[in-house]
Amino acid sequence: MSRPADYTLPTKTVGLTGPVRKPAPGTLPLRGDLAHIALAGQYLATQYVIPLCREVGPDGAHLRLAMRDDAEMGAEITAGTTVELLDCAGDWAWIACGPEGPSGYVRLSVLAPSE
Repeated sequence: MSRPADYTLPTKTVGLTGPVRKPAPGTLPLRGDLAHIALAGQYLATQYVIPLCREVGPDGAHLRLAMRDDAEMGAEITAGTTVELLDCAGDWAWIACGPEGPSGYVRLSVLAPSE
């Protein structure tokens, strides 16, 4: 399953009006270069993305905090869970369980095939 998630672009100017506390790794889908579109009014990033919905494959997945097999593990996602695909690099995907997180990296092979 692969379909665009149901989010819209911000209608107001996006910017910061004061200091913002950086969230802990593996929580919100926010990196320095990229962020979930739903965070556009709260956090500043170079680009925002409207994610694609995908499902976690039959073995489930452990989110990692970096694109490495030996990276620290974050949340565990059960098989069949719908997640939001934000970015791909090589055979890694950056996914989130929605704009509130958790977020992290998985190998593309742990996601169910897209239709």
